[in-house]
Amino acid sequence: METIHLTYPMIDQPTDQEPISLAIGFFDGVHLGHQAVIRKAMDLARELKAVPAVMTFDPHPREVLGQEAIHRYLTPFPDKLEQFARLGVRKVYVVRFDRNFASLSKEEFVTDILLPLGVKGVVTGYNFTFGHKAEGKAEDLTELGKGHFVTEIVSLIQQDQGVISSTRLRRALAEGDVKTARDILGRPYSLEGEVVQGDQRGRLMGFPTANLDLKAPYFVPARGVYVVKATMDEVSSFGIMNIGVRPTFRSDQPSERLEVHLLGQSGNYYGKKCRVEFYHFLREEKRFPSVEALIQQIEKDRQEAEQWLKLFAQ
Repeated sequence: METIHLTYPMIDQPTDQEPISLAIGFFDGVHLGHQAVIRKAMDLARELKAVPAVMTFDPHPREVLGQEAIHRYLTPFPDKLEQFARLGVRKVYVVRFDRNFASLSKEEFVTDILLPLGVKGVVTGYNFTFGHKAEGKAEDLTELGKGHFVTEIVSLIQQDQGVISSTRLRRALAEGDVKTARDILGRPYSLEGEVVQGDQRGRLMGFPTANLDLKAPYFVPARGVYVVKATMDEVSSFGIMNIGVRPTFRSDQPSERLEVHLLGQSGNYYGKKCRVEFYHFLREEKRFPSVEALIQQIEKDRQEAEQWLKLFAQ
């Protein structure tokens, strides 16, 4: 998959490039709604004999426009590219979203951005907006693209529990509802970090943990204990993860930690990349009256995790 970074005003694109079928959006999460947009662009690519491609933006438009401070992402940039590749995308255009780009009119977005890329098909979600002050709506691309490209608009996708959206996904994760998150994504929510050395408290209590240092600005689920799958060096193991500040151990400067105890596994994992997938929420984080009480609870967590895995793990 080829990744191309663009900044407006764009350098002239080669005139002999292949035609493009383009899915456009920010696509944070690459959830089922986003996947529907991308797959529609791939279907259109086959019809038009074009290259299936995605256009996304960096940084988040809402952040540049002062609408929202976004510091954590459901899919930080490398994860987003990985999901695009998994779906079969062949080209990704990453447009730098700055004030200069945001000042484009809806007509200029088409004439100055889309047409120079050789776009023959465009697919967006129903709520896509573009151009200065979001003056352009998804439907406008149909009229603006006449004679140049075909436009397809993907409708809102509804589940029994609610709509498919990044907002609902963030809300679910903020509540520790990783089941709903999985339903929205079509896969378990995951994050990746490097295993670093901790203070060895878990090992001393009989539950050694891999302490994760996140290398990208992930949206971290609610504090608590989860059933997870951890993958290192392409080897996967189930485990239990604690996200929190470990309130049983008093600290003048408590910091949030992500610790994974692998079920039935042990070893030295320092320096390894670890991908963690969230499967089930066990309980909220809480302070225990003693270390002994905490050890008893962790053992109970382990037993509950193993029982859940017997019933539901695939």
